[in-house]
Amino acid sequence: MMNRIIAGVLLAFACSPVLAEWVLDHEESRISYVTTKANTAAEVNHFRKIGGVISSDGAATLRIDLNSVDTAIEIRNERVREFLFETTEFPTAQVTATIDLQQVNSQATDSLSVVVAEAVLNLHGMDVSLTFEAIVAKIDPDTLLVTSARPVIVNAAQYGLLDGIEKLRTIAGLPSISPAVPVSFVLKWTRE
Repeated sequence: MMNRIIAGVLLAFACSPVLAEWVLDHEESRISYVTTKANTAAEVNHFRKIGGVISSDGAATLRIDLNSVDTAIEIRNERVREFLFETTEFPTAQVTATIDLQQVNSQATDSLSVVVAEAVLNLHGMDVSLTFEAIVAKIDPDTLLVTSARPVIVNAAQYGLLDGIEKLRTIAGLPSISPAVPVSFVLKWTRE
């Protein structure tokens, strides 16, 4: 029992910003996605609460509070939380990746670079590898702006979300809701 407590404390400490090289500025960052219903009606949604750190060894973690989903309609937010994300069981999604901090640190201020990286998205209890392309702008020595160069397509079937989509489609009386969802991001990171 004592080993579990010590491990839990060490894990909490390791995930804290104290050991982070970079911390996500959640006020200046956004993750958005586009849903398509009835084959032609597209809507942009986003999450109001996200957080993340990049540790000194380049281990990056981005956490998305799924309860903060914002579809611009409160009843739809509630339905997406309950029937799609099932936030009582799966309250967060998490993206993990390894960042080459040597490349980041050597990038010139006021410059842009394009990176292609592998990440793992944990959503609805499922881990799926994704490739993303991002533009990294080094605003100053302690500020990075990372934006999607192209949307990442998240396929609901890979995360066991098709039943939730079907439930939402039935409730809304729609002929279809696309299971393929383009996701884009703007992430501002500050060095600790």
